[in-house]
Amino acid sequence: MFWIFTFGLLCIPIFVCAFTDNECYVTCSDYFYREGDVTIGAFFPLHIYYTGNKVPGKYLPYSFQDYRVQYKFKNYQFVLALVFAIEEINRNPDLLPNTTIGYDIYNIPFTEKNILRSIFLWRTRIINPLPNCDCGQKRKSPVVLTGPSWSASAHIGTFLQLYKIPQVTFGPFDSILNDRGQFNSLYQMSPKDTSLSLAIVFLLLQFRWSWVGLIIPDDHRGTQILSDLRENMENHGICIAFLKIISSAWNAFSNELWKNMYKIEESSANVIVIYGDIISVQGLMRHIAQLLVTWKVWVLSSSWDVDTHSDYFMVESFHGSLVFSHHHDEMVEFMNFVQTVNPYKYPEDNYLPKFWHLFFKCSFSEFNCQLLENCQPNASLDLLPRHHFDPAMNEEGYNIYNAVRAVAYSIHEMNLQKIQTQPYAKGEEMVFFQWQLHPFLKNTIMRSHIGRHTATHGGGNLDAQYDILNFWNFPSGLGLKVKVGTYSLSAQQGPQFSLCEQMIQWPTGFTMVSCDFPHCFDLS
Repeated sequence: MFWIFTFGLLCIPIFVCAFTDNECYVTCSDYFYREGDVTIGAFFPLHIYYTGNKVPGKYLPYSFQDYRVQYKFKNYQFVLALVFAIEEINRNPDLLPNTTIGYDIYNIPFTEKNILRSIFLWRTRIINPLPNCDCGQKRKSPVVLTGPSWSASAHIGTFLQLYKIPQVTFGPFDSILNDRGQFNSLYQMSPKDTSLSLAIVFLLLQFRWSWVGLIIPDDHRGTQILSDLRENMENHGICIAFLKIISSAWNAFSNELWKNMYKIEESSANVIVIYGDIISVQGLMRHIAQLLVTWKVWVLSSSWDVDTHSDYFMVESFHGSLVFSHHHDEMVEFMNFVQTVNPYKYPEDNYLPKFWHLFFKCSFSEFNCQLLENCQPNASLDLLPRHHFDPAMNEEGYNIYNAVRAVAYSIHEMNLQKIQTQPYAKGEEMVFFQWQLHPFLKNTIMRSHIGRHTATHGGGNLDAQYDILNFWNFPSGLGLKVKVGTYSLSAQQGPQFSLCEQMIQWPTGFTMVSCDFPHCFDLS
């Protein structure tokens, strides 16, 4: 009885109430899939449920009748990166011949409350799962892909390691997830951020910014970056004007956040460093966007995003921000792929029709929520404003792409070894258990990281190169991240820093103090 009650609480209805007139737009399934001989399970935060007036539910305590849905359109690139990598592999006759890869994609909420519901649904294949029940339609999924939140990956990882199911995360590197004793089935695609603090200090020195504010999340990652920043800033004569530790529980309307934001606005420091991922500082980012703070420069870590509410204004708070992002190769093929994506090409995808209805004024049919033939001609995702969707592959998308390829190469090598040691009849299906993939996946990810000058596993991560991006969002909606510099750290050459000031767009109300450094320089 206890388990039935518990999983009843975890279950959110697949169909939700509407705050718009179109029922199809707000009707959303928490999962969709494409068949394959092997499928990759993926858990992405693609939409969230929330309640408007908190109308109590009739059957379950702590539930509401007036659920609404909000789509995270920027995160849809996670899906596209996964599909792009899978289709590339399926076209390759030399990689997994006679084997197709499919996908099994599930939405996970931004809050931790209902994360386990999705993983139980993936494991059991039934809508309202019970523990240790493995029934429903079978799809062979040898690996699970999670991110970008470390907390979501940790919750899912705790469950997966019970079955020794390999898990690959695409979010920022996290020291807790690298604990092999606690997460012995988990592999991280992203490198460590141990030299990020030094990279930030090099940037501050470039402009002689010696009076700087710090905002960090109240978690173990914030504690580590604070220790590193304090040491490097003190060694280079940079003073901390103020330090604010932000709780991830604070939303944009939190009283505590309002109090702290007032002090930040009034501070004499016009350069402020914000460290944190999309979950830990989301309330702060929304709050800054609403206040239109246009006279300060924000220095941001790579994993940040904000759902702005300032689309009606010409100015925008984060225009002119400087962002540190792990360097990755440009993927022109991915942008070409994005141009070809539409709801008719991928009918199983229940998110694409939302794009087409909202941005291209398409209509839904009355019977099955399929689009009618009255859309704008040549509609394509790359036509959307960049603050809604960016067709260029971002850091998380690149990690997803590499994770899928690592899985494919690992299965390929495992199959080759089985053929050599256990010959089987021609046409007979290759059978393996999920835990058998571990040594192959570990070696493949290790080789791929070494190839990118990063090694992960067992605490041996080295830092990758950083790109320094300048966020251009004037007028609001432009949404461009333009590369203006680089930073790298190597054992042979030490820190290498380059920046070109002429390319930088500064905040509209920010007064740049001149300095004695040349405009474009290299600091080695």
